[in-house]
Amino acid sequence: MKHATAATETIENNSFTVTDLFKICTHCERLSKKDLGVRIPRSLGNGPSRFIPEKEILQVSKVDPRTQSIFEDAFAALGRLDNISLVMGFHPQYLESFLRTQHYLLQMDGPLSLHYRHYIGIMAAARHQCSYLVNLHVNDFLQVGGDSKWLNGLDGAPQKLQALGELNKILAHRPWLLTKAHIEHLLKAEEHSWSLAELIHAVVLLTNYHSLASFTFGCGITPEIHSNGGHTFRPPSLSQYCVCDIANGNGHGHLEERRGNHQVSEVSGEVEVLMERMKQLQECRDEEEASQEEMATRFEREKTESMLVATAEDEECVPSRDVSRHFEDPSYGYKDFSRRGEHVPTFRVQDYSWEDHGYSLVNRLYPDVGQLLDEKFQMAYNLTYNTMAMHKDVDTSMLRRAIWNYIHCMFGIRYDDYDYGEINQLLDRSFKVYIKTMVCSPEKTTKRMYESFWRQFQHSEKVHVNLLLMEARMQAELLYALRAITRYMT
Repeated sequence: MKHATAATETIENNSFTVTDLFKICTHCERLSKKDLGVRIPRSLGNGPSRFIPEKEILQVSKVDPRTQSIFEDAFAALGRLDNISLVMGFHPQYLESFLRTQHYLLQMDGPLSLHYRHYIGIMAAARHQCSYLVNLHVNDFLQVGGDSKWLNGLDGAPQKLQALGELNKILAHRPWLLTKAHIEHLLKAEEHSWSLAELIHAVVLLTNYHSLASFTFGCGITPEIHSNGGHTFRPPSLSQYCVCDIANGNGHGHLEERRGNHQVSEVSGEVEVLMERMKQLQECRDEEEASQEEMATRFEREKTESMLVATAEDEECVPSRDVSRHFEDPSYGYKDFSRRGEHVPTFRVQDYSWEDHGYSLVNRLYPDVGQLLDEKFQMAYNLTYNTMAMHKDVDTSMLRRAIWNYIHCMFGIRYDDYDYGEINQLLDRSFKVYIKTMVCSPEKTTKRMYESFWRQFQHSEKVHVNLLLMEARMQAELLYALRAITRYMT
């Protein structure tokens, strides 16, 4: 909020003004005497993220000309710069790939009409109660000519979109249950049927927004000031700063700094321990290689153990009416494979992989999108600055692979050439709780969970982790969906 406008706000229907309640600077005091009769909104959040100090996010574009240029291009193309992009700005290479993909999926020529694309985005984000993304796409839906009656609830949308509800539900929470029968139901629905190209576009949008909801909750993204839930007309409650300082988030930065310093002293040595484990694992790799039988056993053990990792207090989140009206069966959520004796066969990447099967199927039915997604997956997976916290010249490939493969393991996906015994050595329990919550039940992610893992690492490194989680989740969902489509086609 601008320095000049923040102080023009007066308290409606009261006999006193802001200057009676708060200490105020000379410049603001002069401006406050001009009663313009305008209610000025004040941001409810303290920057783009509830988890990351605003000054760290804003500093990125100041010191990196490339990031600044990407921000300018995004604003020119979309007419806005949302908080997701600001937080992703820690990693400009990835952000560029992400924005290019978003632009193609939502705005360029494709099988689905523009209003259908945004409505599917609403449906997908609503499954995880992500009001931030829902509100974003409600506005976009109306701007491209969408029928406002559809926003009253899914039952007000066309039958064709309603039929997508089951696919949305399964992909978001239990993608391993998807079969070719679900695909056939959509492709052979008589007058409400989907074409293969339309279905591929819809699947990419659904998986994109399920995973983007994970990133949104995992980074504590807050609504922009102009969005629903992003502003208030009430004055701040602190009194030791001028109103313009409080509105600009300058009121309690020193508290964050003190808290951060205290945390670092508490967990001294965390990074060094992790680096030593990586070194030892590399030495073991060089000395001996486990048999295929042992590798399979370690995968099954890790998959079973991942079932025992509880998400945030395992409490139920009841969606609000504003969000839940965009989907059916709100009680349907993530369930572990092994609950109530349920067994799902392991998905072997050697039998169906993104590189050898999924990529070509997407590119054939929705040209160029396979390439864009592949670049985005590769960017997140291979992104490195060869640093870990304060250490430089570190090879982090082992750690990145452990994170990616652990997420796929939670979805039953196995890589035959990976030793899953490494995961327990590299990912501690607090990190696993964070990963499982963010990937499977992101709406339960809390700031305490974000702060409890990798406490000596930079915020930019935690954002990188969230990019990995987001892309690994999207690819896992896509693998199940594309395999089902391939089975239908053959």
